Amino acid sequence: MSRARLLLALLLMGGAARAEEPCANPAMPLAEVEACIAALYRQPIAQWPAPRIDADVQWQEMGPLPERATSPADNPFSEAKSTLGQRLFNDPKLSRSGQIACASCHEPDEAFADGRRVSFGHDRQSGKRNAPSVVMAGFTAHPFWDGRASSLEDQALMPVEDHVEMAFTTAELLTRLNAGSEYPALFRQTFETAGPITAQQIAQALATYQRTLVSAVRNTAFEQLLRGRPQRMSDTQLHGLHLFRTQARCMNCHFGPALSDDRFHNIGLTYYGRKYEDLGRYRVTKDLADVGAFRTPSLRLLNKTAPWMHNGLFVNLPGTVALYNTGMPHPQPVGAQKNDPLFPRTSERLQPLNLSRDQQRALIAFLESL
Repeated sequence: MSRARLLLALLLMGGAARAEEPCANPAMPLAEVEACIAALYRQPIAQWPAPRIDADVQWQEMGPLPERATSPADNPFSEAKSTLGQRLFNDPKLSRSGQIACASCHEPDEAFADGRRVSFGHDRQSGKRNAPSVVMAGFTAHPFWDGRASSLEDQALMPVEDHVEMAFTTAELLTRLNAGSEYPALFRQTFETAGPITAQQIAQALATYQRTLVSAVRNTAFEQLLRGRPQRMSDTQLHGLHLFRTQARCMNCHFGPALSDDRFHNIGLTYYGRKYEDLGRYRVTKDLADVGAFRTPSLRLLNKTAPWMHNGLFVNLPGTVALYNTGMPHPQPVGAQKNDPLFPRTSERLQPLNLSRDQQRALIAFLESL
């Protein structure tokens, strides 16, 4: 029996080492360490080693995703509503110019992101923030990076009315759609009503469609692992999963089926007083605790949705992981900044990780499986 299998057998018998660091043996070659760890994570989720989570975090175990995100009681799911929402999502009629659709910034071929640092809007204007993938949009209670919407329905028409994005108004959109030859009948059939198209109906159809986009995640190696089919995950990727749950501290913010706590954190990217300054959620709440805070994104399909972060400035995984390994920026106030209430404070969740190069490579391999 190899050393890796022997140590694993001891761990599975309930040895004390499992409570500390599974498969920890400085003398063991990396390949054997990874084989030992991988064997643990090829078991059912309930038997995985416990993650290391800060005491104040109300976390949820990882798990497979449902067929679609849950719909609210006042907007129940229907196939007809989803189909109508898909048509609206791809229709440039929702913009003033008739040239920009929701799908212009959330392209199906780009995992419903667009691959740009920031998107182009009306008259080729550049937005301020990165257009994230909306594949997991149905799993947040706070749409947008700063959480300014209270639901997907609330969010749906905000880009339509944004002067940089689609530069239209809801009133003008309703006039356009109601005057058309196709949409009035489609809305009547879908919502079983006789009146004209309403803003609420447009929002409900768009939100319903977005809640089905989770199907794009179904075939990832990680999702298959969560469904009890680990064959596509390599030993190195499973080593990375273990690091994600332990030394890399990722699960303090990225947990549950959505891999997000759906909360707001300052991770040191406020760029206060500089070119890319963005005060984040503070602009919504006016709470000083929210300066520079942004909603934790889901990590699902991470490898297909670069660039990342609210400003789209992070373009590759090795560089991103390396920066997290240092603990991310923690700017300190100097001079007059010491009395500036808006000077951003990086969250204490961000700490130096001391990951070796092999561990960083394993973590990257895992992230690529999402």
